[in-house]
Amino acid sequence: MLKAMAGLVNSQLPTDGKIGSGEKVTSISALIIAGDIVNRQEIGIQSARKSWDEFASLYLSKNLFPTQKKQPQIFLLPGNHDVSNMVGYHKPMDPLLDTSSYLGMYRFMFPDSNQVTKINYPKNRIHYSKDLAGIHFVFLNLWPDSAERKWMDENLSCLDSSTPVVLFAHSFPDVEARFFINPNTDHSVNSKDKFENLLSEAFKDGIQVSDTAKLEQQAFAEFVSRHPTIKAYFHGHSNFTEFYTWQGPDSSLQLPCIRVDSPLKGKFSAKDESQLSFELITIDLTNRSIIVRECFWNKNWDSPGKASISFGSNFSFSF
Repeated sequence: MLKAMAGLVNSQLPTDGKIGSGEKVTSISALIIAGDIVNRQEIGIQSARKSWDEFASLYLSKNLFPTQKKQPQIFLLPGNHDVSNMVGYHKPMDPLLDTSSYLGMYRFMFPDSNQVTKINYPKNRIHYSKDLAGIHFVFLNLWPDSAERKWMDENLSCLDSSTPVVLFAHSFPDVEARFFINPNTDHSVNSKDKFENLLSEAFKDGIQVSDTAKLEQQAFAEFVSRHPTIKAYFHGHSNFTEFYTWQGPDSSLQLPCIRVDSPLKGKFSAKDESQLSFELITIDLTNRSIIVRECFWNKNWDSPGKASISFGSNFSFSF
């Protein structure tokens, strides 16, 4: 997949009548990976430390894209597997806890924290923002819970009202109940309740992981309504390519959402590896719009070593 990404440089975009149609890709400005950097280390799965070391040796290389003089900026975010390895899970893991991937991401994204050897979670959150091509990109820790929204309120307060904002997070907007802190008994991660304690607040909408997180989703929807500069939301988690509009639990929103496939266990690509894909974002500053193109990178799965891109569906929106 990395070889195919690098191969985009000097390749030609499809002639599809959209942004950059038929043009040559001269460089890639950024590479965004929004978690699960490693898999949850349940029995039989290699440790987070081993997986992180493998990932870092490839993706954190100083010569990531060999044909490109200026290397792309790399933005990393944790997924639920990265956090579960650190805080524990309701099924047995080996080892029981491993902070390697989360700590590795934290130290990479915040170089001044290189002396940090122990994560205090959720205090040490991986969230940050970057301005690229006139857009304010906000990278969130798992999902925009109350703590993330409080941080975003402050982060967005200094922006001009004409600056568009795009959010990246691991989880989809319709967050699952299991992500929240266990509302029962001692609030622990246990095999009976199956809450995973990944976010900063206890679940308010019920006492079972099968309950719908409507109150929590409503709080995020209200946040988006208060910040009309938020133009789109990118995520993974339940992995397949999808372009859709999130309306919120009371159908009050029209938020463009872009879901990305997994390089390992996508809903469709896990069974058909020719469907493996990532997404290429192209920004048109003149017309203030964005196009997201699906890039199949494994169509030639039966030709080892051959990495080429086949473009699939696409989605455009205005900012």
